[in-house]
Amino acid sequence: MLGTMVLVLMGCGTAVSLNCGIDAASVVGTAFAFGLAVVAMAYTIGGISGCHINPAITLGCWISRRISGKDAILYMVFQVIGAFIGSALLALMVGQVGAEGTTTGANACANGAVAALIVEIILTFVFVFVVLGTTDEKKGAGNFAGLAIGLSLVLIHLVGIHYTGTSVNPARSIAPAVFEGGAALSQLWAFIVGPFVGAALAAGAWKLVSCCKCCKKEA
Repeated sequence: MLGTMVLVLMGCGTAVSLNCGIDAASVVGTAFAFGLAVVAMAYTIGGISGCHINPAITLGCWISRRISGKDAILYMVFQVIGAFIGSALLALMVGQVGAEGTTTGANACANGAVAALIVEIILTFVFVFVVLGTTDEKKGAGNFAGLAIGLSLVLIHLVGIHYTGTSVNPARSIAPAVFEGGAALSQLWAFIVGPFVGAALAAGAWKLVSCCKCCKKEA
């Protein structure tokens, strides 16, 4: 809950402060804000909860059998609660609900929500694939996992902000959309379904890749 709160507050807060999307510098700054928030939380609460702070990552970990179904549900619930707390704090800071730059959106996609769905699936696949690989007990990056994950999120935002605002995180989209209302709520389904589909595909892909590496080693 605390980790997701920090992610939403700092990431979306930077998007608001820089008026993300108005120029290249604002996009780069927002991308780094989300990535740095993940790095900070990974090394702060990673040893306590694993620092999922994203329902898509939790889904990938559940499919990979790294977390029980009961814990996965609780993680997702409190991630959303944390996102609401972060959004509420941001609303207080900027002095108005629905400030520019807080939400993801499909307006930039030529085909609307369907195109946004495809973008979110692809980007979440990459992100969760990195998470599963770098945190693997036997093949992972160890203490460098948090840095690798945070930097990969920067990369994903640099690619995706132009198209969807970049979510790859249902909790990060749900809470700001509720505060924003209107079009953000009508498009919200794409930013829930897309990350979950991408996470499931990433879990399957990592299972295949890690299995191939094991087979090669045994051979």
